[in-house]
Amino acid sequence: MSAPPKNTVLIVDDSRVSRMMSRQFILNKFPDWDIVEALTGEDAIEKMDSISPVLVLMDVNMPGMGGIAAAEILRQRFPSLKISLQTANIQDATRNKAAAIGVGFIEKPINQVRIHKLLEELEAT
Repeated sequence: MSAPPKNTVLIVDDSRVSRMMSRQFILNKFPDWDIVEALTGEDAIEKMDSISPVLVLMDVNMPGMGGIAAAEILRQRFPSLKISLQTANIQDATRNKAAAIGVGFIEKPINQVRIHKLLEELEAT
């Protein structure tokens, strides 16, 4: 009998500090999960060819392809994938765009409470 597959989370953020914090908050709750990191929207889309994450955490403002554009592409390719934008841009327009494409929204600064709430929602689905 083989071990159950590990869950994978893709963290997409050009900020090394934000990626490290998100990684640690996830691993605090689920120490056996795999974390894959991407620096840009393009990088995230490319990495999706080799991984099957249960969750994508996506920064909005990044060099090159931003998080909203990348989330739109991922939503089209993977309709049931759980995607959540994470951004300091808390304007209604950003929230509305996230809702329109069917992705979640977490305000930065990222903290353990926000990440764990998202993970609990993921577990409930």
